[in-house]
Amino acid sequence: MESYLLDWANLLLRWAHLVTGIAWIGSSFYFVFLDSSLTPPVDQDLTRQGVSGELWAVHGGGFYHPVKFNVAPPRLPAHLHWFFWESYSTWLTGFALFTISYLWSAGTWLVDRSVMDWPPGAAIAVALSFLVVFWLLYDAICRWFGQRENGDAIVGALVLALVCVASWLACHWFAGRAAFLLVGAMIATAMSANVLFWIIPGQRKVVAAIKAGEPVDAIHGQRGKQRSVHNTYFTLPVLFAMMSNHYSFTWSHPRNWLVLVLMMFAGAAIRQFFVMRHGWKLGRNRRPLPYALVGVAVIVAVVVWLRPDSNAATPISGSGAVGYPQVQQVLAQRCYPCHGAQVQMKNVRLDSPAALRQHAQMVYQQAVVTRIMPMNNATGITEGERAVIAQWFRSGAPTP
Repeated sequence: MESYLLDWANLLLRWAHLVTGIAWIGSSFYFVFLDSSLTPPVDQDLTRQGVSGELWAVHGGGFYHPVKFNVAPPRLPAHLHWFFWESYSTWLTGFALFTISYLWSAGTWLVDRSVMDWPPGAAIAVALSFLVVFWLLYDAICRWFGQRENGDAIVGALVLALVCVASWLACHWFAGRAAFLLVGAMIATAMSANVLFWIIPGQRKVVAAIKAGEPVDAIHGQRGKQRSVHNTYFTLPVLFAMMSNHYSFTWSHPRNWLVLVLMMFAGAAIRQFFVMRHGWKLGRNRRPLPYALVGVAVIVAVVVWLRPDSNAATPISGSGAVGYPQVQQVLAQRCYPCHGAQVQMKNVRLDSPAALRQHAQMVYQQAVVTRIMPMNNATGITEGERAVIAQWFRSGAPTP
């Protein structure tokens, strides 16, 4: 019953996390586009009000005319919409999902004893420290170097180095699948912390100053904008780290940390293209196509690098047909410990012909295609044994 309830919690939290994440990333993408697409106002009355940019758009059968004030409007409207629950809800649902998916059964999902043999409690503590320590170091980098000349380049280089170190450590301490997700959660935590500790507090100070009739310090908007820009560059790397756990050929590679770093770098480069293209169309900056080409080139290089070796699998002797007795020997050694008479993880048993017949497709997909089973290869299945399962399935998955 516990496994069944956890599956439902996982499904519902994942659903909520996707919905809130779409809302947060969508609003982030929209406002980056809006900032990049604003043009000086044509109406002089808008200029006198302090408007620095405007945009005319058509969507859903209507026309829209958003404007941006330089620092602050002369007076506040009766209703002011704040964008923060998209961020907070995404983080809360994501952390809850991480808790029930990885921390709840840390010995199975977080710990890979062939990588690091340590108690689940220690692994949980270190995993949580990744979220906190990365934010503290990233925030310190932004504080120390963000306002200097060429500060954006310095911050970008140092944050890249920090992400590389964190990725290397995660992949050498945790199961590969968990390591990728942990790095994504680590960066996403920094994104949400940017909203919580910098963007929203700065906006509240601006609003308080306007209500009190005091001069508004432009530094709050500058800092908020800086952190918001960081967040938009983090989005594609985080999305890759989060979704890659479904594709074992990425996190199961011996140099999985480098795979993760390269793919996140490619995502950031492609995001740079989309950030700059709006300004380029207005003649504000140079053509951003090289960034997209670099990102695509890195992805292609990783695809070529990770291509499977056709000679890696151990050939099977004989005519090629594999029957139940042969595959049963593999399953008994590699699968029955978790899906046998004593233990039925996910309510799946494979220790009888009828049960195997029912789950044949799943066994083939998870042991051969996605290679996510056995989890962290805890039972030491070999390439030759995976080939036996593959050939058995292709032979029609025969059972008595």
